[in-house]
This record gives sequence, structure tokens and C-alpha cells, in this order.
Amino acid sequence: MNLPNKITVARVILIPLFLLLMLVPFNWGRVSLPGTELELSHLIGALIFILASITDWVDGYYARKHNLVTNLGKFLDPLADKLLVSAAFIVLVEMHLAPSWIVIVIISREFAVTGLRMILSGTGEVVAANMLGKIKTWTQIIAISLLLLHNVFFEAIGFPLDTIALWVALFFTVWSGYEYFYKNRAIFKNSK
Repeated sequence: MNLPNKITVARVILIPLFLLLMLVPFNWGRVSLPGTELELSHLIGALIFILASITDWVDGYYARKHNLVTNLGKFLDPLADKLLVSAAFIVLVEMHLAPSWIVIVIISREFAVTGLRMILSGTGEVVAANMLGKIKTWTQIIAISLLLLHNVFFEAIGFPLDTIALWVALFFTVWSGYEYFYKNRAIFKNSK
């Protein structure tokens, strides 16, 4: 368990704290941000989500820089991303900030790719996230952050960046899922 893997585990540990702040009515009051207003607990929860998301970049950068890339990390990192993003999207549906059908498509893709990774690992192959998968993850993180922060800054000028970001995330989610399955289609053709 090297440092990048510990950072990844910390990301998973932050998920319950994020959920607690977003779903329990703490009544700590509201805070005004440029163009919007939200519950203080939701602001703290959104900041925890953003912090947890940044650890995705930190652990990957540190692992590559110090040659600490491991099969455990290749498995844990995308799993931690999927857990964090899925939890956040479900919270957004609960808060009526994201359409459930988009969240279902996104989470279904995450489960499908995880299943594909499990099948491939049974053959001894560990599939690390590719560039399109990383773009997918970051577009999801940006969309979630904007939605959690009620389109901060952009709401004041009436620009729905949060909604646009959600559609961009949906596009990259579907595209990257298709690419994973297309590139690994031989596993299904060769199965008996």
C-alpha cells in the first residue's frame, strides 16, 4: 500500500462524509455565493467532493512521477472514481438538480465498464484508464461541481454552464464506454 494508493483510499473514505453533509438537514444556515445561494452544509459537502476529486489527479501524478504505478492502483483508482461520482450523481437526483435518466445512463456505463474490467482481469489483463476515460471523469467532476454549487458565478448572468457541462459529461461517458467495449470486443467473441 504505497502513498498513491493511500490517497485513493482516502478518496473513498471522504464519500460518506460528503453524503452526510449533502443529505442530512443540518440547518447551519445558508450562504450567498456570486449568483446563487445554498445551504452551508451543501457548500462544505461540495468542497469535500472537489477535494476528493482533486486527489484523483494527485495520486496519479505522484504514482507516475515516482514510478509507483501498481496493479492495485490501476484497479483502485477507477473504482474510487466510480464510487465518488456515482454517489454524487445520486445525491444530485435526490436534490432535483440532475435528471434521473442521465444519471442512470452514466452509472450504468460505470457498472458496465467495471464488469468488463473484471472479465479482463480474469484473463490476467489489467486495463488502466485511457485518455478518453480520464476526460470522461473530469467532465463528470466539473458537471457535478457546478451542479452542487448551483451554477455559481454563471447563474448571475443566466448562463446554464452546469447543464451544458452535464450534457458534455454524458457525451464523453457514452463515447468512452463504447470505446472500452469496442477495443475489448475480442473477449466476447472468444468466450465459450
